[in-house]
Amino acid sequence: MDTLYDLTVHAALSRLNAGEISSLDLTQALLARIQAVENNVCAYLRVLEEDALKQARYADQRRAEGDLSPLLGIPIALKDTFSTKGVETTCGSQILRGYIPPFDATVVRRLKDAGAVILGKTNQDEFAMGSSTENSGFFPTHNPWDLTRVPGGSSGGSAAAVAAGEALAALGTDTGGSVRQPASLCGLVGVRPTYGRCSRYGLIAFASSLDQPGPLARTVADAALLLQVIAGHDPRDGTSWPDAVPDYLAALRADVRGLRIGVPKEYFVTGVQPDVEKAVRDALNVLQNMGAELVEVTLPHSEYALPVYYLIAPAEASANLARFDGMRYGLRKEGATIEEMYARTRGAGFGPEVIRRIMLGTYALSAGYYDAYYLKAQQVRTLIKSDFDRAFEQVDVIIGPTSPVTAFRLGERTANPLEMYLADIFTLSQALAGIPALSLPCGCDAQGLPIGLQIAAPALHEVRMFQVAYAYEQATTWHTRRPPL
Repeated sequence: MDTLYDLTVHAALSRLNAGEISSLDLTQALLARIQAVENNVCAYLRVLEEDALKQARYADQRRAEGDLSPLLGIPIALKDTFSTKGVETTCGSQILRGYIPPFDATVVRRLKDAGAVILGKTNQDEFAMGSSTENSGFFPTHNPWDLTRVPGGSSGGSAAAVAAGEALAALGTDTGGSVRQPASLCGLVGVRPTYGRCSRYGLIAFASSLDQPGPLARTVADAALLLQVIAGHDPRDGTSWPDAVPDYLAALRADVRGLRIGVPKEYFVTGVQPDVEKAVRDALNVLQNMGAELVEVTLPHSEYALPVYYLIAPAEASANLARFDGMRYGLRKEGATIEEMYARTRGAGFGPEVIRRIMLGTYALSAGYYDAYYLKAQQVRTLIKSDFDRAFEQVDVIIGPTSPVTAFRLGERTANPLEMYLADIFTLSQALAGIPALSLPCGCDAQGLPIGLQIAAPALHEVRMFQVAYAYEQATTWHTRRPPL
């Protein structure tokens, strides 16, 4: 019999609905697992033990009364960037210590309405700025596959929690790859939906034109179910898509015959770890043998994604983070004048990476530089989107590596910000174009570390993305591997 903390969401729901286990049993098993491994993994900033047990008992009561809500009794973790009513929410930053939101983010409210049990808030890079969760204002998180390595970022705590059996699934946010890259490094399925498919209301903003909530789970079906629950129009988010949400689970069939898969030549370049390239090419062969057609495509402006992202995202961050000044919530360092108070509060509250990006963004938006940097970056962003539009005229999905490398060692890249930024080289373009993309396991390297396969689809075509991912997953066993923790 499976250990309860190792169950997929669908397996757990099946056993809950059959009366074989209770939500209380399941939640207690997850809390015991957290207690056993959390000192080594450091995935959580705070565990909500009493609240979780209370929610589990209520879920059991609801099920006994005939309620079959889609996530009823399923223990889930939340990245600390989501406002959570009555629970300290810091976005991984010292500047928000003690901040307790009086409301839930829309996606959190939808999880609760669906019956999910909230286990706690997970660690992250401060204000979602990072690729390793080493930029947390509190402590780094460790990869459950090798505790000397990073779990990826910025949603590294959420990814590590699911990989380590400390949650059955989790929510993260993806600005330039912050769900997909940790999913790749931790051997999970991670989804970035179309920009606007999930509400950003209650999400503490990093870059407003890029941020998007997304699920982390062990299987494609679990990820599709979570997205089904959290997606949909929200009048409180002006960028929210009004279109009805398709039935993602109905799309899950192991059939790719006749589908055209785009293989960008720009995604197989110098700098990609040989094990990663081999695993991705092997995955493409699997899909081709199942009846899909491989078509070479070109995304010629991909090489500019890194500089474009690191102009647009910091520029938006410099505006969004101006609200954290110590006046209304979080940390406050007193000063003789209000200007001194601002300076002391922000100097003490923000970490070095956040300060670096605020300075980059402020410079790019400053008089005399706006046209040369920010405006030019937005123009190239349009070209990047046009590349995808042209490619999708020829193919149904585009596939390549999620990350150029497997999990690197803690501290290995912290001294060189550019080397750290390159960890997201294959996930930035989709975010800039606003299209959906998914990472799922497709192999492991010589050290046994997971490798991720990235599948991108046109805007609002998550169904197509899930179909291809599910077909590949059913034809392989990579998703069944668990860390030797």
